[in-house]
Amino acid sequence: MAFWLVKSEPEAFSWAQQVHNNVEPWTGVRNYQARNNLAAMKNGDLAFFYHSVSEKRIVGVVEVVREAYPDPTADDPRWVCVDVKAMGALTRPVSLAEIKADPALAEMALLKQSRLSVAPVTEEEFRHLTQIGGWVRRS
Repeated sequence: MAFWLVKSEPEAFSWAQQVHNNVEPWTGVRNYQARNNLAAMKNGDLAFFYHSVSEKRIVGVVEVVREAYPDPTADDPRWVCVDVKAMGALTRPVSLAEIKADPALAEMALLKQSRLSVAPVTEEEFRHLTQIGGWVRRS
C-alpha cells in the first residue's frame, strides 16, 4: 500500500461533497508529475484529502477504488484520473502551519513541492499525521 495527498480547493470540490458522493473521480489534474502520481496509485492506496488555497489543511482520508483511466474532462487521453472513496474525516484537521512546524514532517512532498496537487506521502508521515488528526481506519 502507498500513501498520497490530493488537493482540492474547497470552493471547487470540498470534503463535504466527497463524503456526500462517497466515490468520486479525481479529475482535472493537468501537471505531468501529478499525473504520474495518479497513474502510480493502486486500489487500496490511501490519500489525505487536503483543502488548498482558502483553508490549507488536511481534512479527511480517501481510498483509491479504481486505478488510472483516461480523464473524461480532458481532450487528451494522456491525462488520467482515479476514483476515490471517502474513508472518514480527521477528528481534528491538520493545518499547513502545523505541518511546517513539525520536524517529523520537514521532508514532506507537500512542503518540498507545494504547488503539486497530487503528491506522495511516506508511511511514517501518514501514520504521524493520522495520529495528530485523530483518524483511525474503520472496516
